[in-house]
Amino acid sequence: MAIPLACQEQLLPGASLSRKFALATTLGYQAIELRGRGDLEFARRLPELRRARADGVVMPTVCVEMDHFIGDFDPGRSRDAVRNLRSQLSVIAELGGIGAVTPAAWGMFSRRLPPFEPPRSPEGDRRVLVDALGELGEHAGAEGVTLFLEPLNRYEDHMVNRLDEAVALCAAVGLPSVRVVADTFHMNIEEDDVPAALRAAAPYLGHVQVSDSNRYQPGAGHLDWSVLLGTLGEIDYRGWLALECRLRGEPVVALREAATVLTGAQSWQAAA
Repeated sequence: MAIPLACQEQLLPGASLSRKFALATTLGYQAIELRGRGDLEFARRLPELRRARADGVVMPTVCVEMDHFIGDFDPGRSRDAVRNLRSQLSVIAELGGIGAVTPAAWGMFSRRLPPFEPPRSPEGDRRVLVDALGELGEHAGAEGVTLFLEPLNRYEDHMVNRLDEAVALCAAVGLPSVRVVADTFHMNIEEDDVPAALRAAAPYLGHVQVSDSNRYQPGAGHLDWSVLLGTLGEIDYRGWLALECRLRGEPVVALREAATVLTGAQSWQAAA
């Protein structure tokens, strides 16, 4: 069975979600992945999102888009990230979606630049993340949706870079409503063996975001999509492939080409 494709909303031309979705379906996508900004902005979009759902727009997931996250060093900012994610989980549940995506942090600290050592210990990082994921997982479970934890590459986050690290946190939380995101761009940087990492994470893998090795659309870099999608088929992955990337070239052409690459790789695997 082919894995369905979603496209993040900001990539699609169109004045409304309904128009974006109409275009997306002609290009080979079956859904729109939403973006959730801070200050509870996502909840304020509910009238717009309800209209879109009434028009038939499929919106399975929301990807957080804030300047602070659950792993923030500042406890107040961490709490605010949790507050926003609780709201986003409730909204996506109302829309009939499956969950919300968040990293531990983004752009907060890098061991690649001085001072090299963060102000909080690895044990402290783990406590903050497990506490936040536990609270959010309880809320997600009550809403009937899932919180998806996304590892980022070493230049964007110092806490959770690989799938096995995300899996360890999910296992520590111990809730089926907390699962892992595999992002092909970050995996290309961090994983020694991408197919092996996907196989090992399979019991916890709930969502996949796709872009090529250079962060542009699939087909613009050097990733082997037949191998990647073949591995997802092998582990019986049942979620979405959500396009999260920059676009090289004219947007509609780039989006169509990306969908063609992803569906073509799956068709080739099915025929093999």
